[in-house]
Amino acid sequence: MQRKTVSGKTFRTPFSQEYWKLAFAELKDTKMIVFAALILALRIAVKPLSIPIAGDLKEGIGFIINAFGSMIYGPVVALLSGALSDTLGYLLFPSGVYFPAYMITEMAGSFVFALFLYRAEITVPRLLLCRFSICLFVNVVLAYPIHVWYYSAVMGKAYSMALIRVVKNIALFPIETVILAVVFRALVPPFARLGYVHSDTKNLEFTRKHVILLICLFLVGLATLAGYLIYSYNTTSLSASYQPEQRLARNRAVETYVLENHPELNPDDTVCIIESAYPKAFSPEVAYTVAVYSADVSEAEDPEGLMAELEGLSKSKAAARTEMAFLFREEIILSGENAKEPEKGRDQP
Repeated sequence: MQRKTVSGKTFRTPFSQEYWKLAFAELKDTKMIVFAALILALRIAVKPLSIPIAGDLKEGIGFIINAFGSMIYGPVVALLSGALSDTLGYLLFPSGVYFPAYMITEMAGSFVFALFLYRAEITVPRLLLCRFSICLFVNVVLAYPIHVWYYSAVMGKAYSMALIRVVKNIALFPIETVILAVVFRALVPPFARLGYVHSDTKNLEFTRKHVILLICLFLVGLATLAGYLIYSYNTTSLSASYQPEQRLARNRAVETYVLENHPELNPDDTVCIIESAYPKAFSPEVAYTVAVYSADVSEAEDPEGLMAELEGLSKSKAAARTEMAFLFREEIILSGENAKEPEKGRDQP
């Protein structure tokens, strides 16, 4: 399957009209389509060969095959290959509910590999930047709204990005880059002789500069992780993770504060419901949104028991109770201690 008649021209960037002409021309090359089909079959075959990390998170070897194939057949074929890989992979090895939008991440990964590696001089910095871009921007940033969409449309609940997913991509990207460099050093020479690769392996040796670049990218990843944790902590309501006993205690704690600041309210029929509770990073303060109700329990067989039940309600359940009349909404900022927030009063992202 030699392709000696194919132009061996390389490009420093994909921002060239000739680059994309050659990329689209691969669709008309029968040998290239056959090669892409073989790569696709191999990608699907290795999908079950993965190491479970946590939950539905796994680490496999498919990225190696994807990177090498995308380097050879370019971004246009890579997009089609990614779409087919996701769809056929699910049909052959189903897991969970099929959601077509997940195809986007697999297509994007193949596309980014091709943009960096197709008709380019394969170097360690290219591999580093390529894998880092996929780990951060495709596997984390792009995947997040798709996960949110999936959880909302299919599972009917909210999605909060799992910390382990972010850590996995940041922690493994240096190792995956080294693996790619080793594999490429072995496979590039024979495929270059066949005319499928337009580079050599002279720039695939790790040097001190490459190690420094790897460390810098790793630190960028850690900074991104820290930023995500702070953002997630500041924007994830504590109230979503309250257990029944915790919810009752929090509602009563803010009720005490509201009654102290609103003496016109009757303590016997006032019920305060926490609608949201947002913490602040590096601060013990928690910002509460509290709905204040007036409860009519005079005709209940057990007024005290009903009052305790109402005080332990969540936002949605409180709004549906006919015994409660909404009065006003209060914004309150209290320290965790004053609001009786325990140290582990929330699910970590």
